[in-house]
Amino acid sequence: MNVGIYQNAASLSALERWQNVVTQNLASSEVSGFKRRTVQIGANFAGELYPDTASRPGAGEMLSAFFPKTSSSVNFQQGEIRPTDRELDMVIESDGFFSVRGADGQVLYTRAGSFQLSPERTLVTAEGFPVLSDGGDPIELQPEGGNVIVNKEGTVVQDETIIGRLGIYRFDRPGQLIPRAGGYFAASPGAAPMEIEEPGVLQERIEMSNVAPLREMVDLIAITRAYEVNAKMIQSRDDLMGKTIEAFS
Repeated sequence: MNVGIYQNAASLSALERWQNVVTQNLASSEVSGFKRRTVQIGANFAGELYPDTASRPGAGEMLSAFFPKTSSSVNFQQGEIRPTDRELDMVIESDGFFSVRGADGQVLYTRAGSFQLSPERTLVTAEGFPVLSDGGDPIELQPEGGNVIVNKEGTVVQDETIIGRLGIYRFDRPGQLIPRAGGYFAASPGAAPMEIEEPGVLQERIEMSNVAPLREMVDLIAITRAYEVNAKMIQSRDDLMGKTIEAFS
């Protein structure tokens, strides 16, 4: 078995996974509250090889075979905060997340605070997901309208009437949150939500993504070059194997 070819093929697979993540980062670089995904490439022990001592006298030392493996994580560093002058745009100064109800009814968490009003005057996300209160109910504004004020504790007030308090939560282990499309996250058994008493909500501002497009482009160049090198090595080893077979046939 030509282990080198398998190692290079595994490297191509790892590079493709990395490329997919970088492409997603670039596509979401202008999405409010999106958090950059990162990929770590390490080595996975695949076993030990015994050289052919008959053809190579004295080559009895055991060899270890390693194959590349990938793992991914999310960078939760806060993105740039921009003023918008929209009363339904909000950011969280702390490490908390807004809670919303997804299309399937599951509670999701997001840093994106560019909210809108549904026809039923419910506070919703850009995707139409209802924004939840600290009691788990949708935030519904008054039908007659009026100015909306949100204080730092997340309490929503409309024309001096308290509407409710935003459900804002933090996680001891945010790295265990499960990423969902659109920059949302789902809780996992290892990442239980905890309510924040003073989340530090700022109105008329939005948090941008923490993706730096230039850095992602640099990564894409590195991926392309590494991919080309591994592809050439596979071709070279395949050619060598073909010549060897031809020589002994």
